[in-house]
Amino acid sequence: MTDTAIPAHLRAVPATADSPDNRMPAIPPESLTDDQKAAMAEFEALRGQPPGGPFTPLLRAPDVFRFANQMGHYLRFNTKLPMALSEFAILITARRWTQNYEWMAHRKIAEHAGLSPAVIQAVREGRRPAGMSDDEETIYDFCTELHQNGEVSDVTYERTKHAFGERGVIDIAAVCGHYSTLAMIMNVARTPGPAGEDPELHGFRR
Repeated sequence: MTDTAIPAHLRAVPATADSPDNRMPAIPPESLTDDQKAAMAEFEALRGQPPGGPFTPLLRAPDVFRFANQMGHYLRFNTKLPMALSEFAILITARRWTQNYEWMAHRKIAEHAGLSPAVIQAVREGRRPAGMSDDEETIYDFCTELHQNGEVSDVTYERTKHAFGERGVIDIAAVCGHYSTLAMIMNVARTPGPAGEDPELHGFRR
């Protein structure tokens, strides 16, 4: 998949809402270091737009920002996974961490890519979706086992390798890991969700 497969209005990094709880809002331009300015310029050169979302808190550590930018660009646009399946894995990860910015930014892309609204709604509600395709079931089982258990069973591993190859196994695991990192950073920073939208994810009672 390529970034051109995603319409510009979905490819854009959504602006975050204003919130007094935001621990790491955008750094004022006059306070940016040269290293931070350079990292932002590299992001814009690669993505064609200014950074936002998780990259706002990440800018406090420009080298982490750079590596996250490169990893995220690969996982979004250069894996061998169909877009709907890659976005499915991202949504499962966002649900795992109850991360609204991540969920809301990628839910729209997943819908555009053809992931069923019913499947998305089930993930949102913490249910196993009904009516999944074989590939969707494979992604769901792999990601859910990895998030819940920290590993996957032999059966799930072999099924995933058969469907997507060893590179695909690494790509899916990397999606789970990378978007977990972004979710944790935004949860720590209390990064608000996209501006003008109500949160769609809420924690479950324990």
